Amino acid sequence: MARQLVLATRNNGKIEEMKHMLQGFDIEVLGLDQFPECPEVVEDGQTFIENAKKKAETISEYLQLPALADDSGLKVEALNGQPGVYSARYASLHASDEENNQKLINALHDVPDGERFASFHCVLALAIPGEETWTCEGTCGGQILRSPTGSNGFGYDPLFFLPELRKTMAQLTKEEKNQISHRGQAMRQFLTRIEKGL
Repeated sequence: MARQLVLATRNNGKIEEMKHMLQGFDIEVLGLDQFPECPEVVEDGQTFIENAKKKAETISEYLQLPALADDSGLKVEALNGQPGVYSARYASLHASDEENNQKLINALHDVPDGERFASFHCVLALAIPGEETWTCEGTCGGQILRSPTGSNGFGYDPLFFLPELRKTMAQLTKEEKNQISHRGQAMRQFLTRIEKGL
């Protein structure tokens, strides 16, 4: 019988990415869309790790199942690390990807091309009832373009340019993205962890 793992997110893009990376493991991956009664978790932490742990622990305790939470975002050097933990709600509380991207484009309008450095950060937290929460992290560096390029991925992917590949995150296949992305790095650490058992 497959072990169950709840992904503590309602972000369909994250759910699909993480399910893809968990293929081949004897794990039944469940999204929060299958548990509409679950409480909304207020992401009021000051760091990615605080938010990830809070989401995982809240959902794990409520459902009494192992829960994996991701908190990730974009830090832009010219904006003193913004949007950071507010990446998903940069333009407004329920902003679309397009609205967040447009706000970022506007904020960097006067920043020269050689100074548009940024990095994606991801923290994964695994909460299991009765056990101490486990975390891991991944980081990916790049630059922010002046206009979106590519149609894959989600979030800020169309603006995040990878100089070594000469492509944006949104121009990569799922496999290519998982090899280099912040979430891919963190997920590989998580896969090593679950090989030891949930």
